[in-house]
Amino acid sequence: MKQLRVNWSLVPILVALTVTSTAKITFAGGFALNEQSVKSMGNAFAGSAATADDASTIFYNPAGLTRFTDNSIVGASYAIFPTVSFKNQGSRIVTGAPLSGGNGGEAGVDIVVPNLYAAWSVSDRIKLGIGINVPFGLATKYNSDWVGRYQAVESKLSTININPTVAAKLTDNFSVGAGLNIQYAEATLSNAIDFGLIGRSAGLPTQPQQADGFVKVTGSDWSVGYNLGVMYEPTKTTRIGLSYRSPITQDIRGNADFTVPGSARVLTARGQFTDTGAKAVLNLPDTLSLAVYQQLNPRLAIVGDVTWTNWSRFQELRVEFDNPVQADKVQPENWDDTYRFGVGLNYALNDSLTLRTGVTYDPSPFSNEFSTARLPGGDRTLIGFGASYRPSKSLNIDFGYTHVFVADNFINQSNSTDGTLTGKFEGSVDVVGLQINWQF
Repeated sequence: MKQLRVNWSLVPILVALTVTSTAKITFAGGFALNEQSVKSMGNAFAGSAATADDASTIFYNPAGLTRFTDNSIVGASYAIFPTVSFKNQGSRIVTGAPLSGGNGGEAGVDIVVPNLYAAWSVSDRIKLGIGINVPFGLATKYNSDWVGRYQAVESKLSTININPTVAAKLTDNFSVGAGLNIQYAEATLSNAIDFGLIGRSAGLPTQPQQADGFVKVTGSDWSVGYNLGVMYEPTKTTRIGLSYRSPITQDIRGNADFTVPGSARVLTARGQFTDTGAKAVLNLPDTLSLAVYQQLNPRLAIVGDVTWTNWSRFQELRVEFDNPVQADKVQPENWDDTYRFGVGLNYALNDSLTLRTGVTYDPSPFSNEFSTARLPGGDRTLIGFGASYRPSKSLNIDFGYTHVFVADNFINQSNSTDGTLTGKFEGSVDVVGLQINWQF
């Protein structure tokens, strides 16, 4: 019988290049969730740092709590319906042969995002509050046999943020606020591995795309940040808000679980592609928002804002594995800061019913050059509509709807073992929200 000889010198390089692609979701851009207030959603989230209509101002600008004389509880839920579709445009493996598989099906995953806020009036000038919300999150899932399976199959990031807050009115028209953010992050991601290609490169009698394996990475961490805000009211009809949310660094730690086909199992003899611990740094961005609320007449108000997000914290991706045989992998990200612009209108039909609308432009933090299958998406334009109904002095019910137009995103993602995924992503997002505000 002919002895099988494996070229082990190539395996560490192939391991690093293949496994690293499984951890990219954690460092993706454009996954901040604006859905923190249904009232703000009606304005496409424009002017949120100055509106301060309810206790959700804890998230947008904690100084806004000083506007409330009563205690209150605000609970909301948002149903998010993303649509993500891919069109293959000549994707190929490293040998030049076409990548097999379909377009991945509908990759967007419907999710429900809740939040809860409570505010207490300690005195005329001191207010306390707490918020529980989801500031970052994403979920995509492709068919397991799609053309880009070596780049991504499932990608999921979830966060939970606990935000105790205090606010003080320093003068009759100037307030400050501060909050602590205690945040939990959890990531799950997976992709296929072309063991047929890796095995052939190492001397095994396997063929590319004929011996697929699988890897799933999970991890989590707790970390802490803060948010600050000021609010200036030069007149009873004008509010100016400035709000800052600090960066948060999550040291995501967890496990990498591999599934290796029998024809390539010899590759694990020296420890490669075996289950191991894994870690990566998740750099969440800080934001700074300047917003204005202006009452034009007793029934009509205009809101607007500009918000800077520090996505440039993502300059490189570094993934480390506990298994010493699997080398670290460093990949440049080169993300840019973004400036979001929004404007909205509120119109009170009567004392019980208020209508809202707004539009916001939210550019992508990454160019097509650095786009990935884990988080496709381009520049976004949000159109929002909403209504508030007040059946009594103590109860307010809010409804909001936002449609997000997402510019087409072209991808040309290459990897020495995964091949080149070439094509176009198209997408959009619909969000529906319902909120109840009880004052007591």
